[in-house]
Amino acid sequence: MNNSKEQDQVDINGVYPIMAPPFQMDGEIDWADFRALIGHLSKSSIQGLTMFGIASEFYKITDFERKELAAVFVQELNGTGVRSVLSVTDHSTEVAVKRAKEYQALGAGALMLLPPFFLRPSMEAIKEHIRAVLGAVTIPVLVQYAPTETNVEIAIDELIEIYDAYPNVVFKIESNPPMETINGILQERQQAVIMNGYAGLYMLDVMIAGGSGVMPGCSFAEIYVEIYRLSQEGLESEARQLHQRLLTYISRWMKDCEYIIQVEKNILQQRGLIKTDYCRKPSYPLNQEDRELIHQFLAEFGSLLNS
Repeated sequence: MNNSKEQDQVDINGVYPIMAPPFQMDGEIDWADFRALIGHLSKSSIQGLTMFGIASEFYKITDFERKELAAVFVQELNGTGVRSVLSVTDHSTEVAVKRAKEYQALGAGALMLLPPFFLRPSMEAIKEHIRAVLGAVTIPVLVQYAPTETNVEIAIDELIEIYDAYPNVVFKIESNPPMETINGILQERQQAVIMNGYAGLYMLDVMIAGGSGVMPGCSFAEIYVEIYRLSQEGLESEARQLHQRLLTYISRWMKDCEYIIQVEKNILQQRGLIKTDYCRKPSYPLNQEDRELIHQFLAEFGSLLNS
């Protein structure tokens, strides 16, 4: 079944990593590393870059820092050809609407929206929140569906209802596994734009089903770019082989969000892209086995990451 309503295709596709904020060892933001990392990523053939996702440790950032980070982030990406995406994570609907308008005025190319989940709001309240933000701006909004992290389940028909009402909606689906939700949406609304999160564990399956791309962490974005390129060029076997090699690592690291956040920070440090792998506390301490696996990962993918 297809929606009869005319709706322009939102041009979001490809690889949209989630930015990691570099910190000094005292926990303060390293602004020089922040700018340098944006510069590096903007030259890595990604299509977009996102700030204030879960991998951005958004829940450990002050309001003042958030404002400054957003301004620098958009400014640094301006003119690079890489779309800047800022995530709205406020629990309050009124605050989220204000934040969305501020980010659009700042020049963000798109927004991501994490629906409220603290104290388990009703589904009607969650939908009202999503509708309010979508209606407040004209730029694309990636509605983030992350039930593992939020314990909020949104039915497929509820997502389709939102899609029908707002031409600027995009879905970031990172349920584990995501295919039931993604197939359910695309069977009813085949023009819907769907990005896969969750470290890209299912990115090829999502793209084969009609998804548009992936939103992983930023520490080894070049690998996702190569998988995406191979898939787009019809080299599915090569794409699958490379993705399978990556799965050996990310399927382990994704067992805990703070785990993969710390791993990605360490990889960025090992690559010389940031000076420290500090994550604001509470964080996930890496053991010797973790560090050995990271060294193995960098040795295996070094040629791709250093190209």
